Amino acid sequence: MQTLGKKAQHAAQQLSRLETKQKNDYLIALAFELTNQTTTILSANQKDIAQAKNYGIPDPMIDRLRLSADRIWEMAESIRQVASLPDPIGVVEKMWRSEDQLMIGQQRVPLGVIGIIFESRPNVTTDAASLCFKAGNAVVLRGGKEAFYSNQALVHVMQATLAKCELDPAMIQFVSDTSHEIATEMMRSSDYLDVLIPRGGAKLIQRVKNTATVPIIETGTGNNHVYVDGVADLTMAVNITVNAKAQRPSVCNSIETVLVHEAIAPTFLPLLEQTLVSKVELRGDAKALGFLNHGVLATEADWSTEFLDYILAIKVVSSIDEAIQHINHYNSKHSESIITDSYFNGQKFLNEVDAAAVYINASTRFTDGFKFGFGAEIGISTQKLHARGPMGLEQLTTSKYIIYGAGQIRES
Repeated sequence: MQTLGKKAQHAAQQLSRLETKQKNDYLIALAFELTNQTTTILSANQKDIAQAKNYGIPDPMIDRLRLSADRIWEMAESIRQVASLPDPIGVVEKMWRSEDQLMIGQQRVPLGVIGIIFESRPNVTTDAASLCFKAGNAVVLRGGKEAFYSNQALVHVMQATLAKCELDPAMIQFVSDTSHEIATEMMRSSDYLDVLIPRGGAKLIQRVKNTATVPIIETGTGNNHVYVDGVADLTMAVNITVNAKAQRPSVCNSIETVLVHEAIAPTFLPLLEQTLVSKVELRGDAKALGFLNHGVLATEADWSTEFLDYILAIKVVSSIDEAIQHINHYNSKHSESIITDSYFNGQKFLNEVDAAAVYINASTRFTDGFKFGFGAEIGISTQKLHARGPMGLEQLTTSKYIIYGAGQIRES
């Protein structure tokens, strides 16, 4: 870690001086090279897939790990979108004249060296690296053992492209040791890393929070909800709930619980069950089970569990206030949605639900940096300091004050 850290610090100094065109030229070249190396990357990914069952990884999580030609194309497209975004570095956001006639401004600058510890998803490798690079930061990537060969191949492409562009390959580095000991060393490398970002399951994030001496930006788990209000379009409610749960249940922006107002539960729940019954296990409270033909009784633990699987908890509530209270008690402050025809109830939900992203009449699956127009994302931050929600370029920068004087000295 000392060797990687020193190289990253040196590379970060060069990177912070690059012009926007140089950064964009690299990203465009990388997107091309990524698709050009599809066969090699897929071969590496197949090694990871073959080993996944030996690690006891369930099928929905293997889906997160699996790459395809289409997914590699999407990864390349994300990089192109990052290249097309405005460069935040050097932007002076505001400037004012003080009572001492000093001109004071606030300018965007890189964070420096960013460490990222993540699990499973190989697209995180390219998303994180491209965003860090565009924001002027060197990055040290430490993926999990389940995606080792995929990550290794992707980093090789990124470093080779840096060399072709006459840039220091140490701008993007890979920790090839997947042991817990090295991860712990990385968490404590405060002499070399300016910030550490964990991206993965609850256990990983909690471990980083408890161990790290490096400042961290916490990306959270997704115990998300859809609340179907007493005045809701039921067709819309079924479509959104099914999409938010079943389109890709292994990702953090899928839902784990649906809350249903008692006024529409007798009609809505049979419709939902009819759509989901062959694919999703339903776990309902006693009231919900009264309207379902298939389902098991939910436990207290189900309300706070991020299943990341084809499992949906269902609770019938008597009011929007009960729904909001339930959400704020059990949620992970990630993404929440209300389905309603009531403007008042929609605004109440927006104002009172505590989460990074709150929706009216839309699926939580849109909580994604790509879908938000950020090109990609470093993760979904569920904390309240500095960054919250999908983290794009601006969230990977900090600011410094720049002050223009004309000989002023302080006399009091």
